[in-house]
Amino acid sequence: MKLSPLRCALLVLAGAAAGFAAPAAHAGKTLDAVRQHGRVVCGVSTGLPGFSAVDSKGNWVGLDTDVCRALAAAVLGDAGKVKWTPLNSQQRFTPLQAGEIDVLSRNTTWTLTRDASMGLHFAAVTYYDGQGFMVAKKSKVTNVKQLKGAEICVQSGTTTEKNLTDYFRAQGMKAKPVVFESYEASLKAFFSGRCQAYTTDVSSLAAIRDKEVKNPDDYAILPELISKEPLGPAVRRGDDEWFAIVKWVVYALIEAEELGVTQANAESLKRSANPAVQRLLGGAEDMGRLLGLDKEWAYRAIRAVGNYGEIFDRNLGANSPLKLPRGSNQLWTKGGLMYAPPIR
Repeated sequence: MKLSPLRCALLVLAGAAAGFAAPAAHAGKTLDAVRQHGRVVCGVSTGLPGFSAVDSKGNWVGLDTDVCRALAAAVLGDAGKVKWTPLNSQQRFTPLQAGEIDVLSRNTTWTLTRDASMGLHFAAVTYYDGQGFMVAKKSKVTNVKQLKGAEICVQSGTTTEKNLTDYFRAQGMKAKPVVFESYEASLKAFFSGRCQAYTTDVSSLAAIRDKEVKNPDDYAILPELISKEPLGPAVRRGDDEWFAIVKWVVYALIEAEELGVTQANAESLKRSANPAVQRLLGGAEDMGRLLGLDKEWAYRAIRAVGNYGEIFDRNLGANSPLKLPRGSNQLWTKGGLMYAPPIR
């Protein structure tokens, strides 16, 4: 049978359209291993309130730990299927590079060096931070310029140490970094009066002031920030499927806040008339198959830990002991930097 030119053209277009249909993703080696072992192995800090720390009941809590729980819920259907691996600043990257953990979710700054030369991929930013200084109020120091010539306690193996040196050099000022290998030793030195100031990310300073001293009002966090510290989870290079899963689980939590989807209403919103909500919760198009997951991957993550705003408020913000302002971590629609690419 001879086909007309129009019919031939239509068949070509149909074939081309079929070629553009997105195929289901195949499972990567990390996802296969996670499913085989029935757990997500998550590298966390040795104890930083608000991000990852053990509470009075022996449970790991914090923004970084909620990311791991959301990941376990999305991938395994159970937010409790996480193995926690506490890591200090010096050792945190080696277990990830060696395959001993599946994700590093440990208040770690995304930098070019770490991203390009350590065999890592940073999946997303979960907290926009900046480096600052804490001083005893009795010192009468109210701004960074008054720290000229001061001894400043800092932990080694961190971006904090280099930022400190870079900042004072750029300002034409001299400071005397007093470097300690462990977090505990650096704090002990500061509180004993060995240093005039302590420097690290401002979120960490707030946690230290809240948890480590009898009277938080005796200490002040100076107003200046001397660096950009975008914090987020990292994965190994070489497994694009797992990289995509971790990335989009984080973005799903941010998207949920923007769409008004919460831990409490996610179930009822499955029947929402909003197409974006339906895609997020698996009520319409199956986004999960593109990640090697099922269609309710994001729904389970949100039900397990809430949306990004709920996670922030519970661990760092208004409903936490730290009561940190959202600031740059507010949604882009409210003047902040938190922004999820479209889930479609």
